[in-house]
Amino acid sequence: MRLMKRAGLAVQALRVDSERAYLDALGRGGDDGPWDLVLSSCRLPGLTGLAALERLKALGHMIPFVLVSDASDEPMAVEAMRQGASDYLLKDNLTRLVPAVLKAMERHVQARDKQQTELALLKSRQQLRELAQHLQNNLEQERAAIAREIHDDVGGALTALKFDLAWIARHTTSADVFERTQTAADTLTQAFDATRRLIHNLHPAILEEGLVPALQWITGTFEKRTGIRASFHSSHAQPELARSVLLTVFRTAQEALTNVSKHAQASQVTLDLTLTAGMLSLEVSDNGRGMSQAELNKTQSFGLRGLRERADTIGGWLDISSAPAGTTLILALPLKHKDKANADPSASTLREVRSKDDPTFWGDL
Repeated sequence: MRLMKRAGLAVQALRVDSERAYLDALGRGGDDGPWDLVLSSCRLPGLTGLAALERLKALGHMIPFVLVSDASDEPMAVEAMRQGASDYLLKDNLTRLVPAVLKAMERHVQARDKQQTELALLKSRQQLRELAQHLQNNLEQERAAIAREIHDDVGGALTALKFDLAWIARHTTSADVFERTQTAADTLTQAFDATRRLIHNLHPAILEEGLVPALQWITGTFEKRTGIRASFHSSHAQPELARSVLLTVFRTAQEALTNVSKHAQASQVTLDLTLTAGMLSLEVSDNGRGMSQAELNKTQSFGLRGLRERADTIGGWLDISSAPAGTTLILALPLKHKDKANADPSASTLREVRSKDDPTFWGDL
């Protein structure tokens, strides 16, 4: 104490010489107590310096621990350093005491600040994940609500209009009026097709049948629309999935196929869905031109970035690898029990009699 006071340090010290008194002192004043430093001899009555360090670590304290050793106890001091002591000194040469104490306390402050910063960063990241998940859920719910309104309101109005045109065509004797009704009917058919596409893009009703049927359907329609050979394989017929997982896998497959049709110049694409060891993985591979590292890392790649963020919000990850022989996208998600609370209870209103080619819309009228 005299050496530290001579160096200009204002020291308030408590001397203890038993394990009970040591533990009582450590328990005062919160996580790290009122203490900035533990200065310990190698041997105390019933307690070694190494045991004192172990007790300190067991309590979860980050207080710097400096060991003062006899020459004969140097191996113990070295072991204490290996287990996390800040420093050790020999009793017959305490000239290093003040510099060692100051350095230990400085490192402690730095480590504490770093830990607090990391904890704040982890908390912030968790909050961002929760916000992203909340926004994704709201987005999907809003899409479903808009799809229902289009189906009920626009679809109903178009259907009524089609019946009216058919009535006029049956009852008119004018060739000009009949021709106009046929032209209007063709325009109406185009409006039906546009409405089908809108509903499909907003909220495909095939999702209500499960992930495997949805991926089978999206693969089949992709091949019909683009002419690119597409195949889908699944290790399970109908896995029970939380709605967040189902939507993430479907939207990932949708975005991946869109990228293949736009950029890959591929003639074949394969989707593989695998469930094993509590993980669900989707692999989308094509035989196209591949992507350069610059293309994979470009700042404007918001589609892929959005998929990564969506996967991250539910604890998963997405990886893309590319070569001249093609590109492979892998999505991996941890599985939980099916989240019925996240299901959209009103989405069943979209389950109308479906046409052969488009299960997201009402049947032919």
